Amino acid sequence: MDDHSVIDWTEGDEARSARWRSESGAPPPRQMAIADDRMTADQAYGLACQGTALLWRGDFQNARQLLTAMAKRADRRPRKAKAATPGPPAEAFHRHRQVQSQRARTLGMLLIPMDEAYAIPLRRAPDVREACLEAWGPGEGATVVSMRELLGLIGAHEWRVKGISIPAIDGRIHPHYGVFTPIRREYVDLVAAAPLPAAVSSASLAFDIGTGTGVLAAVLARRGIQRVIATDQDPRALACARENIERLGLAKQVEAVEADLFPEGQAALVVCNPPWVPARPSSPIERGIYDPESQMLRGFLTGLREHLLPDGEGWLVLSDLAEHLGLRTREELMAMIRGAGLKVEKRVDTRPRHPKAADEDDPLHAARAAEVTSLWRLRK
Repeated sequence: MDDHSVIDWTEGDEARSARWRSESGAPPPRQMAIADDRMTADQAYGLACQGTALLWRGDFQNARQLLTAMAKRADRRPRKAKAATPGPPAEAFHRHRQVQSQRARTLGMLLIPMDEAYAIPLRRAPDVREACLEAWGPGEGATVVSMRELLGLIGAHEWRVKGISIPAIDGRIHPHYGVFTPIRREYVDLVAAAPLPAAVSSASLAFDIGTGTGVLAAVLARRGIQRVIATDQDPRALACARENIERLGLAKQVEAVEADLFPEGQAALVVCNPPWVPARPSSPIERGIYDPESQMLRGFLTGLREHLLPDGEGWLVLSDLAEHLGLRTREELMAMIRGAGLKVEKRVDTRPRHPKAADEDDPLHAARAAEVTSLWRLRK
């Protein structure tokens, strides 16, 4: 987001402006109307579909209900809509993302004002100042943000406060706003169960590439690896990982450092759980899911050989969802591995346990139902 993005509007014959907040980097809306409790959901949805943003001046809880009603309209299927002709999985994936993108733009048209201290000047508004400070830092004047994004920020704050129980580390991970949350635990369990390479006994050093919340670095430390270097480029992720490592009492074993993939040196074990789908993210939080042109995957494989000790292993934790979506083939993945001068020592598979895998109404259900997550044990 441009730190200097400003939204301008006229209210009561007075020109006004405020800082515009958008995690996805969306530009300020060009058209805006003032809305309050008198506006119906049909009116609000119609204006939003036409590109008119609605600056809310009514009751905050009514705005939440209005957003829910707008979402129901966005998800409503036309009564006489013809059944879509099944096409290639990749087409279904891109069509689904386009629909989701349009839905997000429409629902993002309901806007909430804040003052310079992140207080919301609306009836029955919650105190979101702590959540905003965590995500954005100190305020710099009045702010306008979409209700949808604000609710996501509130939810992220609640996750951060209560944390997520991770049995593999005998503790909890507290994700920060904008950092991928380890709700899917199958990849964590794979790293917790795979046999450690013999090289760890003589050189107890591991790298965790793209650490995020630090959960995999914590797993490796809990497994007895004496020193773990966790890397990331995102300042939010580094702050999150350091806080979690400190909270878990692992600061003497784990160091979180800023790096483009690899730190200096070689390790007995190098672990990476890159984004699984080769597509372009539409917001920073999606960087944990989408990897444009498999850049991180390719970078990890290409640099792994140089950073492995002679008897060390690289653990690539990757779902085959992209293969079922027609976005990457198994042969392309194997070619990347061979081209990097690596061989597959073994592969350990697990099935997903998240709710979407069983949701038959999900447009991508067929791919999700067939998905397998694997830990690839790679050697020079």
